[in-house]
Amino acid sequence: MKIRADDPRYRAVVDRQFNKRFTANPDYVRLVHSADEVVSALQEAVSERQRLVVTSGGHCLEGFVSDPDVRVIIDVSPMKRVYYDRHMNAVAVEAGATVGETFRVLFDRWGVVVPLGEYPAIGMGGHVAGGAFGFLCRQLGLAADYLYAVEVITVDERGRAGIVVATREASDPNRELWWAHTGGGAGNFGIVTRYWFRALDATGDDAASLLPRAPESITTLRAEWSWSDVDHAGFCRLMQNHGVWCEQNSGAGSPNASLWTLLEIHRQQFGKIIVRGVSTAGAEAERQIEAHLEALGAGVGVPAAKELARMGWLDFALNPLPDLFAAPPSGVSVKVKDAMLRKRLTGRQIDVVFDYMTRTDSDVMGGVFGLATYGGVVNTVAPDATASAQRSSILDTACNVGWLDPADEARNLAWVRAFYRELFADTGGVPVPGDAYDGAFINHPDTDLADPTLNTSDVPWHTLYYQANYPRLQRVKARWDPLDVFHHALSVNHRDTGARD
Repeated sequence: MKIRADDPRYRAVVDRQFNKRFTANPDYVRLVHSADEVVSALQEAVSERQRLVVTSGGHCLEGFVSDPDVRVIIDVSPMKRVYYDRHMNAVAVEAGATVGETFRVLFDRWGVVVPLGEYPAIGMGGHVAGGAFGFLCRQLGLAADYLYAVEVITVDERGRAGIVVATREASDPNRELWWAHTGGGAGNFGIVTRYWFRALDATGDDAASLLPRAPESITTLRAEWSWSDVDHAGFCRLMQNHGVWCEQNSGAGSPNASLWTLLEIHRQQFGKIIVRGVSTAGAEAERQIEAHLEALGAGVGVPAAKELARMGWLDFALNPLPDLFAAPPSGVSVKVKDAMLRKRLTGRQIDVVFDYMTRTDSDVMGGVFGLATYGGVVNTVAPDATASAQRSSILDTACNVGWLDPADEARNLAWVRAFYRELFADTGGVPVPGDAYDGAFINHPDTDLADPTLNTSDVPWHTLYYQANYPRLQRVKARWDPLDVFHHALSVNHRDTGARD
């Protein structure tokens, strides 16, 4: 059934998109409840030569779904089953389930977990295909590292839609399609309708033994420094302390692999520098967190307003760090510029952060520089074992800005773009993979990386996201989407190695 603009269900899909910077206006929406319904909806759109996209949770940071050229949105969010599949001997999760819904069933039924993302409302469909990391990644790796199989609705060279199941088994002729969905990004090869998860070393046929046990408890941290107490020298020391800690504690064998933290450098007008933490160390969590704060505050001073709380895993997973993810009821427009680091920031880069956070020639209020700890078990996987190439990072960083009034868009974009460009000025304004940087993460897409006026490195956007894995992804694209039915501004393009037209 085609749902058009005069139906309230149309607006429910169109308005669900997280980033209000973009607005969708398709001819119609299709709500689908099974793989067969996806085949039907996809076949109809292809036969009508309609530009189509798929959505699940609606949390793409760029306008890939809310593209003015899109005529059809296929919404898989009604597909929410999570169950044990005896034939596959794996836990199946349909693409419309959210991260939170998946966490709940995994825990309630079997007491297990997959290291999915941080925000419970994210849809599984696009999340896992991009690699997927979250609070538990340092301890358990990426969600994609547990992907055993994927069900994808593809379109062949004759324009016929069909169901394909691809597994990680070496004997599977469709294995490369599975591999592409371990970090190759959503919207590239087909429509994902179902994932199956099983750890690589899992044995037996008990669902409770196929995935990692959920943490016994979670201890959270929130503490802050007041900008009024932090001068330039103190800021530089804090950032250096943080970088050194990350370099020393990002190995899989580190006792601090069980601690994830986020350092939020807010604009000085906001008044605060905030550190958050999530520990699975149980009875040792408080000691672990105190040692971390001591390392960060050396020569700077201890943070004020420290708050620690201990709770069960599911209570945390369904409502993590509530104030971090709070948003106005009508939503917000955002620009997120992601970068993965192999080493801590240099002194020059720290000065750039200080300048953009304290300068008074801009009234941008929603500007934040975030540094999330990374590495650990993530970095024990070879860069080509999955499509997720970033396997040497110690930090996931982001220059972020948000605004409510559309009239504020230009100055906010100008601020965050200039900030990011200066931060990576040594490599053409982008984090070119090399000794210090590890590119960017496709689940945090940024179309600026394909803009030669903003990326002056002569390194194409796809190298930043996929590194040496891109040619392999192009071959998968040519095999499974030869008509390029599935495309967007940063999609894999098998016809050339440049940016999309």
